[in-house]
Amino acid sequence: MARQTLLTVETRGPGLYEFTRRADAFLREGGEESGLMTVFVRHTSCSLLIQENADPDVQRDLDAFFRRLVPSADDPAMDYLVHRAEGPDDMPAHIKAALSPVSLSIPVMGGRLMLGTWQGLYLFEHRVRPHRREVVLHLAA
Repeated sequence: MARQTLLTVETRGPGLYEFTRRADAFLREGGEESGLMTVFVRHTSCSLLIQENADPDVQRDLDAFFRRLVPSADDPAMDYLVHRAEGPDDMPAHIKAALSPVSLSIPVMGGRLMLGTWQGLYLFEHRVRPHRREVVLHLAA
């Protein structure tokens, strides 16, 4: 048996947005004891991460690292970029999404997501302006 739902994650600009509790709630609704949850984001300028959720400095440092790794198209180091139709953060956002996953698989055992003690599910927003991102949760039991 499989179940699916679509979550909307509202973003306010670049950074990591945790949605672990929402994925847990979806799992509890069905009462499945074991299976595999696939998480998929339906966009090309954001991505998904399983990351530490205990210390917010981890999220800040990851965001800072990716900004340094792939700066805005306004940065002289990025003058080779051609795709600039949606602003200076657009193509860098696509590059960041290409470097990080858009789909995750999490085992379910004993009715729980088998995330580690300090792991959480995050949407990693790469664009500057706010967005409404859609994340699909698919549970195969």
